[in-house]
Amino acid sequence: MGKQIREKVAKIKMLISDVDGVLTDGTIYKSSSGEELKKFNVTDGSGIAMARATGLKIALISGRYSKATSIRAKEMRIEDVYNGTLDKIEPYTELKEKYDLEDEEIAYLGDDIIDLPVMEIAGVPIAVANAVDIIKDVALHITAKSGGDGAFREAIDWIITVQGRYEEALQTVKMKIFKNK
Repeated sequence: MGKQIREKVAKIKMLISDVDGVLTDGTIYKSSSGEELKKFNVTDGSGIAMARATGLKIALISGRYSKATSIRAKEMRIEDVYNGTLDKIEPYTELKEKYDLEDEEIAYLGDDIIDLPVMEIAGVPIAVANAVDIIKDVALHITAKSGGDGAFREAIDWIITVQGRYEEALQTVKMKIFKNK
């Protein structure tokens, strides 16, 4: 990894992520009654704990509305969730203003063309392994894991590792876990 990438990642204060194809594998199950089911990876929740331990803010912007997305976000205690927003620039801008951030302080994790406008302006665009080529072309980093298989956690780990904060986060999370025993 080059010095320029390390310098860019060092500035990151927030990770914004797409949902379908990133937190999930993109598969949507529909029951005969119309209920929607999605598969999420439990390790992504642990990634949220690691992010919180370092103060890295997390937000989700999903192009399609899904009750399952809202439920999973609530379980992971993610407050900033834009669910069913095709134009991702608007919520991206709202998040920048809310947290007084600049583009170079935001990483964005995506997989498909709907993510492209934000990935082109975010300081550190990240693609999942199964992203379409145009997304991989603009990414500064591509996860080894595919969406739904822990790519979200991998992106968090990558950011805090490059920032030199992984061990700090791990110790903080371990203290919280074992404090309760």
